[in-house]
Amino acid sequence: MSRSPFLMKPYARITLLALATTLALAACDKSAPKPADGAPDKTAEAGKDAAAKTGYPGLPTEKEQASYMIGMSMGKQLIEIKEEVNVDTLVKGLRAAIAEEKLLLTEEQAKEIGEAFGQRMQAKQIAKSLAEAKANMEKGQKALAENGKKPGVVTTASGLQYQIMTEGKGAKPGAADGVKVHYKGTLLDGKTFDSSYDRGEPAVMPLQGVIPGWAEGLQLMPVGSKFKFWIPAQLAYGEQAPPTIGPNQPLVFEVELIEIVKSQPAK
Repeated sequence: MSRSPFLMKPYARITLLALATTLALAACDKSAPKPADGAPDKTAEAGKDAAAKTGYPGLPTEKEQASYMIGMSMGKQLIEIKEEVNVDTLVKGLRAAIAEEKLLLTEEQAKEIGEAFGQRMQAKQIAKSLAEAKANMEKGQKALAENGKKPGVVTTASGLQYQIMTEGKGAKPGAADGVKVHYKGTLLDGKTFDSSYDRGEPAVMPLQGVIPGWAEGLQLMPVGSKFKFWIPAQLAYGEQAPPTIGPNQPLVFEVELIEIVKSQPAK
């Protein structure tokens, strides 16, 4: 059974530094066995043979291929801050450092500039996130207010909205239970961000570990039911939403409750 990374809390972000480190480690795997002294390096020879046989247009040598790969990786890491980077000056600094020439900055000056740059980027990102969160909240509140007027849509005291698509005859889960469900999660515009149907198997999760809107909504469902939920931002992720969702976004789910999974007593 699968467990959705979107529904569980808290949400863990992957930082740019962590991603860059992962790429670097993957690119230079030190776990590969080294040849004995005097023995040919079969791994290196195989790599050269593969490069020669494959052929990359515009990159005829192994050195050029590796150089382009490194540059491509660096470029992708800088996409998010490309408006803040002068590529010509970046290359100038790169060339000088590799050639071990006299640099225009001391290590202390570079550190100071780096700290100031980091603070500026952080402030810029915070301002952008706050503006986006405000716009999403206003748009979401307006959309849910209209949605709540539709026939069959029930709004709870917390602001959760639901509609019964199919009503089952089974028991309802409690707050300490787990559930086995099939579901599809979308944004208000209909864009799917998570789906157990797409993964081809139902998900199993504890109600104590999911977003509040799910924890409340699932307890309204008898086993065998299919409900549609409109979850306001404060019952979803609020401002701490994953990038694929965005801050203060209301979420829409169609959920089938297949089974209640009772928690096991501690031994």
